[in-house]
Amino acid sequence: MALKSLLLGSAAGLIAVGGAQAADLPVKAKAVEYVKICSLYGAGFYYIPGTDTCIKLGGYLRAEVALNTNSVYTGNYSGVAGAHNALSNYYTMRAREDLNIDTRTATEYGVVRTFFDATFSWTSGGYSGSGTTAYDSNNPAGTGSGQVAGGALGVYYAFIQFAGFTMGKAVSQFSAPWTNYPGNNFDGLVGGGGTVTGVNQFTYTADFGQGITASFSAQDQVAYYQAGINNLGAPGGFGYGTSNIGGSRSPDLVAMLRVDQAWGLFQASVAAHENHAGYNTGAGEFSGRASDKWGWAGQLALSIKNIPTGAGDTINVQGVYTNGATRYNIQDLAGGAGAWTTYSGTGVAGAYQSLGIAFAPDAVYAPGGDLQLVETWGMRGGFTHNWDPYWNTGIYGAYAAVRYNGASKTLMCGVGGVGGTVRAALGAAGLTNCDPDYNIAQLGVITRWTPVKNLTFSADFTYTRLDQKYSGVTGAGANAAVGKPVAAYELKDQDTYQLLLRAQRNW
Repeated sequence: MALKSLLLGSAAGLIAVGGAQAADLPVKAKAVEYVKICSLYGAGFYYIPGTDTCIKLGGYLRAEVALNTNSVYTGNYSGVAGAHNALSNYYTMRAREDLNIDTRTATEYGVVRTFFDATFSWTSGGYSGSGTTAYDSNNPAGTGSGQVAGGALGVYYAFIQFAGFTMGKAVSQFSAPWTNYPGNNFDGLVGGGGTVTGVNQFTYTADFGQGITASFSAQDQVAYYQAGINNLGAPGGFGYGTSNIGGSRSPDLVAMLRVDQAWGLFQASVAAHENHAGYNTGAGEFSGRASDKWGWAGQLALSIKNIPTGAGDTINVQGVYTNGATRYNIQDLAGGAGAWTTYSGTGVAGAYQSLGIAFAPDAVYAPGGDLQLVETWGMRGGFTHNWDPYWNTGIYGAYAAVRYNGASKTLMCGVGGVGGTVRAALGAAGLTNCDPDYNIAQLGVITRWTPVKNLTFSADFTYTRLDQKYSGVTGAGANAAVGKPVAAYELKDQDTYQLLLRAQRNW
């Protein structure tokens, strides 16, 4: 009995102790949702913890190589690329990471949105010079013979949107929704405005419903919309003078009307551009300056979706006219198409090679005279066909015409074969026709393969032709920086071509 009592007492004690220990054990807490999905603005948004602001991160990583050019990715129109000799690159490579941050907050006044997009790029450079060459790096912090220690940072977009206003660096309201790319990867198409990298602006957009919107914008002209005001009285290549732009005065004024529907869209854009020159000579204020003159540009754009050739097929086309506002046609990434110095072979006896020259500033003038605005018109378009969910092919083209007025041609080419800055620079004896007008034609084809979602491989081939109006032979083609010797050069139309191979992973 004594033993039984002892055992029962011990068991009771153990149960009591065990119960007390169980009571001390922590209760499993409910899982905390650290990242909450925000479904207000589409897929990919999350609430920033502790706030009512939604955020979305995105971007891409791109690896690419451009063949037969010194840039990624425009044409080989000038410099060592246009020389087509031992200094010209057969290939140029680039790796790029893009990061964008989109935030949105619902308020009693509507949604407040901020958007930021930046690129981190590493691009191979090239060499220029004769006898001794120098590395012209595309990246900062170069250290010696091609040993580049840094990369390049580009800020594409940084803007705030609120109550219909857009403030900051965004795509120009003048540009079509596809900016420079109606169906291509090639950056340098002429025939319309671009600014795929954004332009500083203050814009108001009115939404009338039924897919109809209108925007009114004041945008910075300095970075991307000044093609040059050439002072023909200053020394410059081939008699075109030197650009002589004064300080900023007025931003470009832009108006745009767009209709978005299930079938596609239609857009009409206009822009006013002030041309403000600097002083005429090194004497500064004593030398005077040409009076300001306003230029303008107009553009129509049309996109047609889901055409009968196949699901998802599209046609994008646009046409543009400019007068004293050249960059709205020959956009900033196609800037080389507004400044040609390209060499190739010749069939003229006694000539060393052929040379194509062409320039498209906003205006030209002689000291003491008025600004003479340069006129252009152009178009571009692309058709994309989807073979299946994985493959598509696009064909695209562009055209631009550059025209100088009669007063400009008199200043540059003289009258009756006598006088003129260009005629003097090229050499009157060998020049059989002096005319600064020119045309550019471009044609390309691109094929894309997307084996899995958000991973695309593409090959893009582009052909460009310069139809210039000079003829004869000149001795002005020598350029030691690109290895061109003193010799006779035939003035002739030029053809260039490039191929871009790209792999891109979007996220």
